[in-house]
Amino acid sequence: MNVYEGVMQTLIDELGRLPGIGPKSAQRIAFYLLKVDALDARRLAHAIEDAKDRVTWCRRCFNISEGDLCAFCLDERRDNHVVCVVEEPRDIVAVERTGEYRGRYHVLQGAISPIEGVGPEQLRVKELLARIPAEEISEVILATNPNIEGEATAMYLARLLKPAGLTVTRIASGLPVGGDLEYADEVTLGRALEGRREVG
Repeated sequence: MNVYEGVMQTLIDELGRLPGIGPKSAQRIAFYLLKVDALDARRLAHAIEDAKDRVTWCRRCFNISEGDLCAFCLDERRDNHVVCVVEEPRDIVAVERTGEYRGRYHVLQGAISPIEGVGPEQLRVKELLARIPAEEISEVILATNPNIEGEATAMYLARLLKPAGLTVTRIASGLPVGGDLEYADEVTLGRALEGRREVG
């Protein structure tokens, strides 16, 4: 049941369509926007319009970009022969924060999820396969999420890429630093044991 009328209800409804925003959060945000200075609200509206008008997909890696190529694809200092495959552009930020990776990226724009009707044909898989000979890629790092969808996507890609004769690796996963063994689930602990390496 709609409690508010007209534009206020429309604003709440539109905010409620955003991911992770329930009806109560949408209502809170709507009232916040009414309270703030009109200039602040317009700045937010302008930022949304600007992003929709100017942000597009990089034609090479499918990261977000304001031009034909994103900043990572334009950076000549990066290793052209190694590609890290991620699900979403925000995953690049996580990888970059480590300071450990200096190669290129490829964004699938999702993961295989039969429940949601997402198959390989909805992802940027064909484009990844086309990049391998064109860019003389020698290693593909599969950095999809360590969940059911991410694992299915990584296994699918590994099967496709292996015959190409390049190195296909998967990011390790396991216990977080500072975590306690007694609180780890069996899958996480199993992964940690699988990915063990020699000390010293």
